[in-house]
Amino acid sequence: MRIYIISLMLLTTLFSCKKDANEANRSAYFGGEIINPTNDYVLLFSPNSQVENSDTLFLNKNNRFFTKLSPLKSGLYTFIHGGQYQMVLLEPRDSVMLRLNTIDFDESLVFTGDGARKNNFLIKIFLENEADQANFINFSQMEPEKFESYIDSSRTERLNGLSEFSDKRNLSPLFDRVAETSVNYSYYSAKEMYPFAYYGYKNLKDYKNLPSSFYDYRKDIDYNIGSLGDFFIYNRFLYSHFNNMALKEFYANAPEDAVFNRNSVVYNLEKLRLMNERITNDTIKNKLLKNTARDFISMCEDTMAVKQVIASYLQKTTNADDRVYIERLSSAINKLKPGKIIPDVELVSYNNENHKFSDLITQPTVIYFWSSNLKIHYKNSHYKIRDLKKKYPNINFIAININDSDKKYWKRTLDEFKFPIDSEYQFKDPFNAKQTLVLNTVYKIILVDSEMRIVDTYYNMFHSQFEDKLKELND
Repeated sequence: MRIYIISLMLLTTLFSCKKDANEANRSAYFGGEIINPTNDYVLLFSPNSQVENSDTLFLNKNNRFFTKLSPLKSGLYTFIHGGQYQMVLLEPRDSVMLRLNTIDFDESLVFTGDGARKNNFLIKIFLENEADQANFINFSQMEPEKFESYIDSSRTERLNGLSEFSDKRNLSPLFDRVAETSVNYSYYSAKEMYPFAYYGYKNLKDYKNLPSSFYDYRKDIDYNIGSLGDFFIYNRFLYSHFNNMALKEFYANAPEDAVFNRNSVVYNLEKLRLMNERITNDTIKNKLLKNTARDFISMCEDTMAVKQVIASYLQKTTNADDRVYIERLSSAINKLKPGKIIPDVELVSYNNENHKFSDLITQPTVIYFWSSNLKIHYKNSHYKIRDLKKKYPNINFIAININDSDKKYWKRTLDEFKFPIDSEYQFKDPFNAKQTLVLNTVYKIILVDSEMRIVDTYYNMFHSQFEDKLKELND
């Protein structure tokens, strides 16, 4: 009997160890520390997940978070804090910890632990790519041959560095694919954007004069890398690529001396057609289609053109939720046309008092927006408004912070910079309010008269034309 018990215990132990080992082989850990947090949590999205499927990882009193992912879906995970985001590559048996400062989000990001080296290398590539983007306007003025030589050299150097790094550490095919995509598709993006920057809209028709081999790399394009459907470098390339590809149709239907128009209905219908024709992965295709339709109907004032683009979009998308989104967006935009009464959105004041626009708008009013995550913008915009208030005392100015409903960090920013709080608000329901006001950027400004009728919308309070609009509003 004793032998039987010992054997049973041994079998149980072995089974348990095997189970633990299998779980470890399918698991990973992720955590870290946020310095200068702008809210009290981190959102984590698994590859190709939707917003509603994110995990909320709350910060403890030391501003740290930690989670176990089991079973793990290998791939690029997106983590978001305070509206800023970055990606981390997670594979089984990884235990990755990050440390970042929200004041310098990407540049301060460092990973430690098992799986850290590959992620630090990916961040290095990302920062190099972003530096190229920041400097693009300068080197895009080079002649085509010199431009090609410049970016070819940079690409070769980075691919060689990647090969040396990966060979020494025997890293996974997934890492190699992500890293190669970072280098190659950033290079491809530069080539796709080049004619827009080099020729400018006025002479963009001359893109046909580029060297015949300029786009040879297009034979290597993979439109359907499902595992990298969330990867911003891959997505940025796809947008630039279809922007470029649709030029042929635009100029085929335009006068000889036509200036390129990004809001041309012909041009945007062609982009939708090309996306639908060349992409078979529904996740990638639906995202590109939705964002292309969204951008067009948000900027175009031609009602018939908007109807055409929406009709084309609805024929091509296979995502029911996206259909609803675009239809609601179109309806919301129609309600924000000049002459319409601004929707009576609910707000919360610094002192936690509930208000609506109808409570606050009794005179000509400028409504502007800001985010705690964009320090330069919120400082400059508040200082600009301070000066405008003195010049236009008959105009009311309402500031709305568009961060989530965690008021602690919003109020901390106001207190730190000693901004006047008498006209500072947050949305009571941020998600629905942003949809109602079609708020896709903090740079949007809404001008209304004393009867809450929309006079105009604007996107740059620092432009001289903005003050011209204020003078009209003040009359």
